[in-house]
Amino acid sequence: MNIEHAINDFINYCIFEKGLSNKTKESYQNDLNIYKNFLNQNNINDINKINSNHIKKFLKERNTSEKSSTIAHNLTVIKNFHEYLFSHNIVKENISEFIERPKLKKSLPKTLSIDDINILLDIQLNTAFDYRNKAMLELMYGSGLRVSEVINLTINDIDITNCFIRIMGKGSKEREVPLGEYSIYYLKLYLEKRPFMTKKKVCNKLFLNNHGNGMTRQGFFKMLKNLLQEKGLNENISPHTLRHSFATHLINQGADLRSIQEMLGHSDISTTKIYTEVSEQKAWDDYNKFHPRSHK
Repeated sequence: MNIEHAINDFINYCIFEKGLSNKTKESYQNDLNIYKNFLNQNNINDINKINSNHIKKFLKERNTSEKSSTIAHNLTVIKNFHEYLFSHNIVKENISEFIERPKLKKSLPKTLSIDDINILLDIQLNTAFDYRNKAMLELMYGSGLRVSEVINLTINDIDITNCFIRIMGKGSKEREVPLGEYSIYYLKLYLEKRPFMTKKKVCNKLFLNNHGNGMTRQGFFKMLKNLLQEKGLNENISPHTLRHSFATHLINQGADLRSIQEMLGHSDISTTKIYTEVSEQKAWDDYNKFHPRSHK
């Protein structure tokens, strides 16, 4: 079987058998096209002519221009591809089975201090957009939401009476997250102003832009960047930094890791544990910075 045909079969298998999302499918297709081009350049067009040395050579070449996380993703897709070929009796062996993934350097998520959070959230409420921005940021930090979750909220997802919001997270997993008093207070103020933002349109999205449509990811990024600039804070901070800060500040105050996992919507607690490392790193940094006998 030629390589292009095999890749198409694999992608179709991923879509129809494994239920891959369009975004993941595009990512797989892109990685395998790069792999196919490499093989073609090495005069390999038949799937049975590939051996493990070709994969190692491919990874070595990628290592000169790509970061380790990209190469790790390339290899994951390639391993899945060759596992498919083997399990479906298209080839006689899985040549990728014993190729190890590159070790990734673990980087701790960036967070804001509580003081910087207070500066960011100190928004003067003059226009309806000020009320919207204040409510969005209080909600994102107060409940640890992703930016995609914030902009996709509808009016029906908010239960102010019972103090929770219903979130549709990654993988269409639904969760309920508590609403803090600050979030509730500023949501109520925003909801009073929201009718003036609809432009006589019918839109059930909670947060609206200046056209009366749902807030977009790009709009949120622009709003946040303008606020950071206005307040003299680090402009490289992303919306996800507020989510990281939410989790880290809860850890620092003694919150249970399982509770934080539930609120963040992590399927695996090992993902949540990264925030304990952030907290521990902060403790070491503070010790080295402030203890009079930390350095000789």
